[in-house]
Amino acid sequence: MSPTQDKKSLDQLKQNTARLSVLSNTSLVLMKFVVGFAIGSVSIISEAIHSSMDLIAAVIAFFSVRKSAEPPDAAHSFGHGKFEDLSGFIEALLIFVAALLIIYEAVIKLLGRATVELPDELLIFGIAVMGIAALANWYVSHRLFVVAKLSESIALESDAWHLRTDVYTSLGVFIGLVLIKFTHIQIFDPLVALCVAVVIMKAAYDLTRRSLFDLSDHSIPEKDEKRIKEIICQHSGIYAGFHDLKTRRSGPEIFIEFHLVVPGDISVVRSHDLTDHLEADLNTEYPRATITIHVEPCNEGCTRCGSFCTYYEKKDKT
Repeated sequence: MSPTQDKKSLDQLKQNTARLSVLSNTSLVLMKFVVGFAIGSVSIISEAIHSSMDLIAAVIAFFSVRKSAEPPDAAHSFGHGKFEDLSGFIEALLIFVAALLIIYEAVIKLLGRATVELPDELLIFGIAVMGIAALANWYVSHRLFVVAKLSESIALESDAWHLRTDVYTSLGVFIGLVLIKFTHIQIFDPLVALCVAVVIMKAAYDLTRRSLFDLSDHSIPEKDEKRIKEIICQHSGIYAGFHDLKTRRSGPEIFIEFHLVVPGDISVVRSHDLTDHLEADLNTEYPRATITIHVEPCNEGCTRCGSFCTYYEKKDKT
């Protein structure tokens, strides 16, 4: 999909992918609870509770991407992109909670306070359910990661990490049940769960840090700011320079603003045409960008404005 992907179709793709996550999670939660209670497996029931949190996260992600797709209104003149950042933060916290619950259950089992002898003849059903859950969540999380990267959606990325951690936990329970079936040593289950919890905590930390950055109006990555400067400098022959470039992210949307310094004797119409041209070039590469350009006249002898463009011109010649 090209960078000029239509915003409406991209928003629709995000909603469809989030809907797939909700449907998949609902099916897996019901399956795990039914099998877990049927064979009396504490680990499968715990995994069903973990998946229930994934379902909550998927529902949050679905509604946040729908809300962020709404156009600006009187109360949200800069759009609704922050709803995705807030969703990502909440989902990251849910991942922390899920990891803590897994650690709690594992420690209880290691201390011998929750030993349940699973019926050997029914273990195969638990193993099958965990295998199906791991495969299904890997597929859906892969879809979520692809669309999240394409649309720069923190909500979908958080949901993807929820499901990817569920893949790890499902595999952990799967391996634990297989080992129990062949060795009859119950301690394998909590040991695997503790290892999985460490991986989940790392993913939760990374998501929390990123979502907090976006909630605090953090600038977009340095490589993107550098690219914006390069695009502006491609037309440096028709204006005097620019300065005070500022950027920030709001969910999938980004905001770019800078001061464009033009010769003092050109008309307002020509200045307006120039800014329109720059906006079109920037939107070609950043289609979800809202661009604000402040035009000001060149003061003779000013040297700060063209410094960036001079740097890029020298770099191009080398």
